[in-house]
Amino acid sequence: MVGQEIAVSDWLTVTQALIDAFAEVTGDRQWIHVDPARARRESPFGSTIAHGFLTLALLPAQLDQLVSIRDARMTVNYGLNRVRFPAPVLVDSRIRVHLHLQSVEAIEAPERTFQVVWRAEFEAQGATKSVCVAELIVRYYPGAG
Repeated sequence: MVGQEIAVSDWLTVTQALIDAFAEVTGDRQWIHVDPARARRESPFGSTIAHGFLTLALLPAQLDQLVSIRDARMTVNYGLNRVRFPAPVLVDSRIRVHLHLQSVEAIEAPERTFQVVWRAEFEAQGATKSVCVAELIVRYYPGAG
């Protein structure tokens, strides 16, 4: 299974309301994200676009939707590698993630844990390039949940 695509999520529509909420939470209110009229006039994309980190922030929930680790009492996001945003997510785009298993390793940290590296590739419907590619490192702690 290592190196193979494990699952593909359902489509999710990235609305202006979602973009605006992310802008409020993060304080990143750049006009290319939150000003539709100006974005139509001045942006090379012709509309507002989602923050790259908004797309990335959707990953843990998508992972939970796609993968269930039996007998894991706790899951911890340990980090990310090789994060890229090759193409923008235009407002009202539908996106989904393709999940690939990169590696599985048993570690002691501070107890026996399994560290899994997932390669996630977000696509936007109709786009020719991925909109986000990242390796997500997750630690699964065994035991009764």
